[in-house]
Amino acid sequence: MTRDAIMLNAGDTVATALRGLAAGETVQVHEGDGAIEVVLGDAIPFGHKLALVPIEPGDPVLKYGISIGRATARIEAGCHVHTHNLISDRARPVKS
Repeated sequence: MTRDAIMLNAGDTVATALRGLAAGETVQVHEGDGAIEVVLGDAIPFGHKLALVPIEPGDPVLKYGISIGRATARIEAGCHVHTHNLISDRARPVKS
């Protein structure tokens, strides 16, 4: 069985790509013994996150069952989640 992406907790709103994924591809996202299919709106590099559900600006982005940050723009299901649309709860830019 090919593993395209993995969801780390049943309540997560993002999954992690286990290989480079192409825009338009339908991928299998695995969590435990189950899997869901997601059609990608963007290319997702290996190790990066993809949205499993639509995420609104200001909504928490859930990975590991906890918030890792907040969406800075609407993120459609199947789209790339990274620094262009996510502000981290942990890493903050240094203010000069």
